[in-house]
Amino acid sequence: MVRKCSVAGCNNTAGLHSFPADLKIRRQWLHALGLEDREFPPRAGVCKLHFTRDCFSNAMQVEMGFSSQLMLKSDAVPYANVTPPARTPRPQRRPGASTSSACIQLPLSRDVSCQTDPLETHTVGTQLSLKTLLPHFRSEGVQANVSCKDFGVGMSNADPLGLSSTPVKRPRLDLDEQLEDDALEHSSLEEALKGQDSTHDPASLDSSLKSADSSTPTHNSKKYIVYESCIMELFNVCPVCTRACDVRTQRLGTFLSVKQWCPRCTFTRHWNSQPVIGSVPSGNLHLSAAVYLSGASFILIEKVFKAMKLQLFRYETFQRHARAFIEPAVIHHWKATQDVNLQSLSQEEKVIVGGDMRADSPAHSAKYGSYATMDLRTNTVVDIQLVQSNEVGGSCHMEKEGLKRSLALLESRGINLDCIVTDRHPQVQKFLRERNITHYYDVWHMAKGISKKLEAISKQKDCEKLKKWMKSIINHIYWTAASSTSEPERIAKWTTILNHVRDVHTHEDPLYPKCEHVIRKTTDKSKWLQADTLAFYKLEKLLTKKRTLKDVAKLSPHHQTSSLEAFRAVILRFAPKNVVFPFIGMLCRLYLAAMHYNENVDRPLAETEEGVPLFKISFPKSRKEECRVKPQKTQPTFGYVADTMDLIFEKVFVNPVPYTDALLAIPVPEDLSP
Repeated sequence: MVRKCSVAGCNNTAGLHSFPADLKIRRQWLHALGLEDREFPPRAGVCKLHFTRDCFSNAMQVEMGFSSQLMLKSDAVPYANVTPPARTPRPQRRPGASTSSACIQLPLSRDVSCQTDPLETHTVGTQLSLKTLLPHFRSEGVQANVSCKDFGVGMSNADPLGLSSTPVKRPRLDLDEQLEDDALEHSSLEEALKGQDSTHDPASLDSSLKSADSSTPTHNSKKYIVYESCIMELFNVCPVCTRACDVRTQRLGTFLSVKQWCPRCTFTRHWNSQPVIGSVPSGNLHLSAAVYLSGASFILIEKVFKAMKLQLFRYETFQRHARAFIEPAVIHHWKATQDVNLQSLSQEEKVIVGGDMRADSPAHSAKYGSYATMDLRTNTVVDIQLVQSNEVGGSCHMEKEGLKRSLALLESRGINLDCIVTDRHPQVQKFLRERNITHYYDVWHMAKGISKKLEAISKQKDCEKLKKWMKSIINHIYWTAASSTSEPERIAKWTTILNHVRDVHTHEDPLYPKCEHVIRKTTDKSKWLQADTLAFYKLEKLLTKKRTLKDVAKLSPHHQTSSLEAFRAVILRFAPKNVVFPFIGMLCRLYLAAMHYNENVDRPLAETEEGVPLFKISFPKSRKEECRVKPQKTQPTFGYVADTMDLIFEKVFVNPVPYTDALLAIPVPEDLSP
């Protein structure tokens, strides 16, 4: 027999509420309905049409779609006549919206028993507002229906937590799972996030990279460190009936998904700690890119995270992000900036470049040799060539090969070289001589070599006086290179140091017959060297050797490679020598170092509020307990990081094929050991 309403003349069978067990309240119901005890059937009930809206404790939640069953207050009393339900104006349905979609009805008055206002805000994690739940067009990229009873993204009404009809004993279930391999990342996460479809086309992800309420891209939005206990405070209690809820969490690296379900009123909610693009949490990819582009070490970052109990993905995930998205973006960004620099150099009449190689480890055990070519007029790195030792038959041949590749690139782009400044590498000397390219030597490298030999001689017996002249001799090298215009003039000025240390300031060579400094009489004659002493003999032998004179003749008169030495210090921040990198990883870190150096090479000097330049004191290792005053520059900028990050999220992730093809086109040599 079908159960129906017990009020005379009402045959409604839906929304029945049984008579209360309390005798006093039952008599109030019978009196209000005009019934007597003898007319009271055993399975009697009263439908919801005989109650006013104030008789229900969750009327507002039902109207908003957060609950499906009305709950009577303990003191509610029905009426014999049918009470018309309070209604609010229905919003106009938009064209194309499904007729079966439910709408949010905001009540005109607030329910006293609820003690809360309608939800008008949205959490940062879900990026949803109440308007999102209104009837709307369904995106072709997401093949899923969104019900109005969902308080988050992608929830179903039947069994939102994947639980059985039997209530779970514990109010909270933690699934602290680390799903790190490819299969779990691309399948299990999609099952956890039912709003995402596994057949979603990555080419349609442009719109998903921006939040629903703002035009700011996801990777440029602010992030915060949130404790687990603070998150769970939002989900432990049902906002509808204030009862304990079943809460299930699922973690994937830095990503946290929370599912809430109330067994009493069937309230459901699904919250994500960060947006998901495709099947990858954006926070995981963003952290991998930030670590890689800043030159940091994932191993050290992992230690920091473990010390703070911060959740992090595995190193394999970091490597996967680097191969698939980060390294293709770095290579593309460097090639784009390099093309601009080479195009600018091709329009100049004469270009002066400097070249130097940096080995990844000392001596003959080096695996990689990175040859950097720099425009010495603007101190801009224009090219980097990475050579592996087994490509050229040994580490001693890597510098020549790197120079050959750089010069071939410059010639192919139509750049007219005036000269090149390098160190005194014998293979480089011969190669440039055969190519008829003007070649100059860096002064600092020669001064360093002579200073080491002078220091060794000054420690010998009867040669202690040379220690007083070391600084003057090194200064004489720089003055000779800067003040001479021809090779014979350099040699003439260089050899005059042998007369100067003997207090002789007139010379036989007509190219430089007399010292330019003011001749002063000195009272301390002990500092001068004598021609018949052992100290002068060894000094003369060192400074007038055939190779020394040949190298002095080719000292660079204008530009030096000191900027290349500064660039090598920047490389240490991105690719330290105590870490082994694969070929592509090493190449990308060299590109990052070059982009960082080029962006910050022309930083202005730092000044006080009054406009006074700032200086700082440094103690270089080469000065040996002597200090230097250096101008202090402004803080470096990292625009290349922001540009590469935009490229990763807005282009490479959307369509990685052209970027990975460019990466795969780079020839990678075989490993040193099979």
